[in-house]
Amino acid sequence: MRALAAALVVTLASITPAGAQQVPADAPPVLIVDSDRLYQESRYGQQIRANLDTNAEALKAENDRIVAALTEEERSLTLRRPTMPAADFRQEAADFDTKVQGIRRARDAKEVALQNARLTAQKDFFAQVQGVVGQLMIEKGATVTFDQRSVFIALLSADITEEAIARIDAQFVDADGSAPSDVPALSEVPPSAVPSDIVPPATVPGPQDAPAQDSGALPVLDSENP
Repeated sequence: MRALAAALVVTLASITPAGAQQVPADAPPVLIVDSDRLYQESRYGQQIRANLDTNAEALKAENDRIVAALTEEERSLTLRRPTMPAADFRQEAADFDTKVQGIRRARDAKEVALQNARLTAQKDFFAQVQGVVGQLMIEKGATVTFDQRSVFIALLSADITEEAIARIDAQFVDADGSAPSDVPALSEVPPSAVPSDIVPPATVPGPQDAPAQDSGALPVLDSENP
C-alpha cells in the first residue's frame, strides 16, 4: 500500500507540458502529509513504540518462563505416572489441565491488553501531533491537509512531512531524547492542543503494528488415557 501511494505521488517534472494544468494564482495551497512516516520516523513516535516494545518483550519473557515451568511440571507428572494409581494420575492430570487453561486465558488477556495499548498509543499520538500539522497548515495559508495515501497526484512541494517530523520532535522530545516534563501523557491530550479553527478528521489513518507473536503453546496433558 505504501509503495502504491509513493508511486502515485509524482513530481511536476514527470508531467508532460501538454497534460499539465495551471493552478490559479489565488487558489489556497493544498498540503499532504505521510502519517505513517510521522509515527515511524519521528523520534517521538519511535520513543512511544520503544516503550511498547519493552512491555512486549517483558510479556514474552514472562510467557517463556511460564511455558518452561509448565513443561517441567508435565514432565514430572509423566515420569511419575507408572508408579501412581490410575485414579490419582487422572486427578493430577485434570488439575494440571485446568491450571494450564487458566494460565492460557490470563496470557491471552495480557496479549489483547498489549495490542489495545498499541492502538491507543497510536491514536493518541496523532491526536497530540495534529496541532503541529495544523499550525504548519495555517502558516502556509492552506485550508486542508490530506494524508498521502488518499492522494492520487501531487507536487512534491505540497508534502510537509519532513517539516512536520522536525516540528514534532522539537516540541515533544528534549535534546537528550527524553520526553519533556511538561508534555501531557498521551491519554491526557487536551482538546486545546489543536487550533480551534481546524476540523479534525473522523479517523486518522496510521500504521498498524504487527500483532504480538505467541511465545509457544502451553502443554496439555491427556487425562483421559492413563
